[in-house]
Amino acid sequence: MKKNIAFILLLATSLHTLSAQKRPSDYVNPLLGTATLWDEKELGFKPTHRTWGAEVFPGSSLPNAMVQVSPVTQFRSGSGYQYEDSVIYAFTHTNKGHWNLCHVPLLPISAEKVSPNDYRSPFSHGNESARPGYYRVLLERYGIVTELTSTLRCAYHKYTHTKGGEIRLLADLSRSNEGVRSWEIQKTDENVFSGYQQTGEKIYFYAEANLPISRIDSIREDKQVISIVQFKNDNRRKSLELKIGFSFVSLENAKENLHKEIGGKNFEQIKKEATQTWNELLSKIKVSGGSEKQYETFYSCLYRSFLWPALRSDANGEYTDANGKVVNNGFGYYTDPSFWDDYRNKLILLGMLTPGVAADVINSITDRGEKRGGYMPTFFHGDHASTFVAGSYLRGLRGFDIDRAYRLILKNATVPGRGGRAHLAEYMEKGYISEMDLPNPNLETVAKAAITKTLEYAYDDYAVALVAKALGDEKNHEQLMRRSKNYKNLFDASTGHMRARLANGEWVKKFDPQIPYYEYLYREANGWQTTFFAPHDVEGLIGLYPDKNAFETKLDSLFSIPWRGYEAYNFSVFIGQYCHGNQPDHNFPYLYYFVGKQEKSQAVLDTILNNFYRMGKEGLSLAGMDDAGELSSWYVLNAIGLYTFSPADPEYIVSVPLFREIDLWIGENKSCRIVRKNNGRKIKDVFYDGKKINGYFVKDADLRRGKTLLVSTE
Repeated sequence: MKKNIAFILLLATSLHTLSAQKRPSDYVNPLLGTATLWDEKELGFKPTHRTWGAEVFPGSSLPNAMVQVSPVTQFRSGSGYQYEDSVIYAFTHTNKGHWNLCHVPLLPISAEKVSPNDYRSPFSHGNESARPGYYRVLLERYGIVTELTSTLRCAYHKYTHTKGGEIRLLADLSRSNEGVRSWEIQKTDENVFSGYQQTGEKIYFYAEANLPISRIDSIREDKQVISIVQFKNDNRRKSLELKIGFSFVSLENAKENLHKEIGGKNFEQIKKEATQTWNELLSKIKVSGGSEKQYETFYSCLYRSFLWPALRSDANGEYTDANGKVVNNGFGYYTDPSFWDDYRNKLILLGMLTPGVAADVINSITDRGEKRGGYMPTFFHGDHASTFVAGSYLRGLRGFDIDRAYRLILKNATVPGRGGRAHLAEYMEKGYISEMDLPNPNLETVAKAAITKTLEYAYDDYAVALVAKALGDEKNHEQLMRRSKNYKNLFDASTGHMRARLANGEWVKKFDPQIPYYEYLYREANGWQTTFFAPHDVEGLIGLYPDKNAFETKLDSLFSIPWRGYEAYNFSVFIGQYCHGNQPDHNFPYLYYFVGKQEKSQAVLDTILNNFYRMGKEGLSLAGMDDAGELSSWYVLNAIGLYTFSPADPEYIVSVPLFREIDLWIGENKSCRIVRKNNGRKIKDVFYDGKKINGYFVKDADLRRGKTLLVSTE
């Protein structure tokens, strides 16, 4: 209780200090990242098609909520929203910003005749606005101003008809960003309609309107079906309001969620509460000594870092588990994180600012793992739940059963089987994963991504080894630490790159480190963007080269050899061969630290911070996909001068903060302060609590003591 009171007092002080200017939420622009890059000079190649932007959504959500209510301008395209589009199809209620979800599309319409293939409305950005927990737009076709806000599990729609006429609602439940298996909508009371939509998940909805419902009609055309909810209106009311509860368990729970979270509150009350919720979170990092543009970019990125993973349990604690059973285990149940994307930084930032949520995410993946063959869930590529578990536990997070989680990540690392690491048996036998020697691979070739897998498994072995040591399992600690050196098995001294081997141990013959591949040799990378990945053993990596000077020269080439102009998905915005538009090389800028050239690292970091987050003609483009907050979290951490260079380790590499002073509320205990002395970009000294730090790493446990980190520059 004392901890909570202390935070409330600090929050009140922070908000009071900012009130003369703005609250943190006032700096946030949810439209940042929605625009696509088209400029050849910015992209690094001449685009022949729309490149993947940040793929983020501008609508309303609370932190890590179940509901994200947002406009759809294209189905089956990223988040469903692209800034360059000019029409809106509907407003949907779930969103990750990554080619799926977009459940329960709804659109207010008037008396105008519509069909399943003709109901979208034009809109303009001049009549559109967004801020945390609120979205507004004018639907020009119907003359309807749409306003959206939300709670954890509910959406609140407010539609104002500027032209009068009939008030109707269109539901296109046959669509989402996933394949729809079945759906249902029906009138269940005078002012209530309800139903479900079945995709990979089954989502239930219970909607209460401020107008009585006369009927619900269906219109079919070319296998497409839409439903029209008709409302009784005497033309005196010009607006329709919908309060909608959602659940992945049952219709009854959707109704209960609605009554618990919204009840009799009006739209303005819910919007105000949403704003307050965001200010409480965003105020956990207070920055000063920067420009207005830097504040806007910082708080927009901090906001974007806390939208995924998403809640799946109801207000009563129930959720549908991996076996399809309804259970209640006393914790918040969340979706799987995007492990390959955001284990590097976002999940650690989640634990720093909202440790309770991070602990429940681990509870959730543990629960799923135990019910899916005893393997911890993996995502897309690699086995990085191990890093999340290790980094969280070693940073002092509790609230989850580390023994249960350890059993799962240990099985992932040591027992081949469906559900665990792909090609694990070969990795354990050979110390690497082999690749085929394809004669004519193209950029989108799918194979084993053997180099990336080998290097990432070596790092995952290291992460599991750290937990083994913490729990006293010396046998597995020693075995996994030996395996963590497996990255060396793919180093080709003749090229200075990691290079794939055939099953017989010979090198793959057709090798060009500048050619990027989707999943051949590498995962969404090329040789330059992969070779330097050994965050747990940089000294060992450097030792593969003749000396530190040779390693530095190789790094110089990484950041200077021009990109050849390859146009491939997931690759955009370069410094030489370094690609900031995708994740694999995001800790490479810091490698100069290890050869005594911190200032060269800072030059790269400054280029990225100052140029890659407000791109495009509108200033609304990011360098690449945000990937559930990874790109945004990179900015947040580097802007405050801390980065999770090796996220499994409970420490941060220190860089020159973008801001003069930062107050960081870390965990649930204390606020620490980060201060930049002077305006240079070369670090002269680093002090914590008045004592000089030897090197550039600060321990998480020290930050949690709540003292001052001073970064002195020259």
